[in-house]
Amino acid sequence: MSSQTATKKASVFYQYSRLFSFNGAKAFCVSGAIARLPMSMIALGIVLALNHLYNNWTVAGAMSASYVLAQAAVTPVYAKLFDRFGQRKVGVIALSAQVIAMISFAFAALFKVPLVLLFVLAIVMGVTQFAFGALVRTRWAYTLRAEDDDSLLNVAYALESGIDEIVFILGPILAAWLATSVHPVSQLFVPVFASGLGGAWFFSLKNTQPAVLKVVEVPTAAAEDVDVLIASQKEDEISKDYAESKKQEAKRSFADKFSLKQLHNHHSKKRGKNVLLYRGIIPLVLMFVVFNMSFSAFDVSVTAAMKAQGLDHFIGMQLALFACGSLVGAIIFGSHKFRGSNWSHLIVFLTGLTVGFVLMSLNIDRLMLMSVFEVLSGLCVSPIFATGNLIVKATVPEESLTEGLSWLPTASAVGCSLGSMAAGAAIDSWSAHAGMMVPWISTLAAIPIATFGWFIVMVLKKRH
Repeated sequence: MSSQTATKKASVFYQYSRLFSFNGAKAFCVSGAIARLPMSMIALGIVLALNHLYNNWTVAGAMSASYVLAQAAVTPVYAKLFDRFGQRKVGVIALSAQVIAMISFAFAALFKVPLVLLFVLAIVMGVTQFAFGALVRTRWAYTLRAEDDDSLLNVAYALESGIDEIVFILGPILAAWLATSVHPVSQLFVPVFASGLGGAWFFSLKNTQPAVLKVVEVPTAAAEDVDVLIASQKEDEISKDYAESKKQEAKRSFADKFSLKQLHNHHSKKRGKNVLLYRGIIPLVLMFVVFNMSFSAFDVSVTAAMKAQGLDHFIGMQLALFACGSLVGAIIFGSHKFRGSNWSHLIVFLTGLTVGFVLMSLNIDRLMLMSVFEVLSGLCVSPIFATGNLIVKATVPEESLTEGLSWLPTASAVGCSLGSMAAGAAIDSWSAHAGMMVPWISTLAAIPIATFGWFIVMVLKKRH
C-alpha cells in the first residue's frame, strides 16, 4: 500500500473519529438511529400485512400512502414546535402519543378490524410521527457550531445518511422475515419497541439538546442618540469633550439600550420568514417529492415480482442490497470534498440514479444481474440526501434549522406515498414490470427540477 493511500485512509478514519470525540455525540447518534427504525419498517409492514389480509396491492399501497401522507402533513408542525420549545419538552409528549398510536394500529391489524377503521388508525398513526433524522442533524449542527467551516458537518450529515441506509438495510429484511416466517402482522410490533426505547434515550440526553433561540425585539435608537451621531459623523468633526459629555449623558438616560451594532440588525426583518421562502428551498422540496417516488415504487414492484416467482423469503435481502450500496456511497461522500456547488452534485447523482433504475427495470427477472445494479445505483442515494441537507443548512437560519431540515423527510414521505400508490395501481393493472417503470420516470423528472433550483440559486444570485 502506498503512503498516499495510507494517508487517505487515515484521514477518513480521523474525520469520523473526530465527530465522536465531542461530548454526548455517540449517545444521540446511536439512540437516534434506533428511534428511526420505524421509518424503514412501517410503510413496508403495512403493505405486507394488508396484501396478506386482502390480497390486493392497490389497497395495501393506498393504506401505506395514507399513513405516509398523514406523517408528511404534520412533520413541519412538529419541527416548528421543536425549534420553539425545545426537543425534550415537545419530544416526550409526541413520543408517548406515537407509541400508543403504533401499538393500537398493530393490534387492530392483528385482530382484522374493518378496513375503514384500519385506514383511520393508519392516518392517526401517521399524525403522531415526526422526523427523528432532522432532530439528530440539528444536534450535530449545534454540537459542531464552534467549527471554523462546514467540512466536519458535511461528514456528520454523510454519516447520518449512512445510518439511514443501515436502518433501511435492517428494516426491510426484518419486516419481510417477520411477515413470512413469524406472522403476517408481527412486523408492525417491532417498530413500537424501537421507537419507544430509542426515543426515550434520545430525549433524556440534555447536554446535547440545542438551545432554544428566541428573537428579541429591540427598539430603534433615536436620531439624537450620541452613538448614532458618533457613528455617522467623523471624529474630527466632534470635539473630544463634546463626545465624552454626550456619552456620559447617554449612559444615564439610555442605560437599558444595546450598542449601535445590535440596534441596527439588518437581519431582523428576515427572522420571521417562512423557511420555504428562502431561495431554492421550494425547488429542493419538490425535487425530493418527485425523486422519492422511486424508492417505494421500487420496493412494491420488487416485492410483487419476487412473490410471483415464489421467492418471498428473500424479499428483505433483495431490497437491502440497494441500501448497502447507499451506505457505501455515504462513506465515500463523507470522506471526500467534491468540487462544484451542492446543486451540481444533486444533478450528477440524480442522473446516475436514473440510469441505474433503467438498468434494474430491464433486468427485474434476472435477480443476480439486478442485484449488481442495485448496489451500484445505491451509491448515488445517500449523497443526494446528504447534499440536500447541506443546502438547507447553508440557506435556512439557525433558529429555524429543525423546521428547514424536516421539510426534506416530509417531501420524501409524500413522494413515497405517491410512488407506492402509482406502483400498486400499475402492478394490479398490468404487471410488476410496469411498476418498475415508476422509479426511473420519477428520478428522470427530478433532474429538471434540480436544474431549475440550481438556476435560481447560482445564476440569479450573481445578478444581485
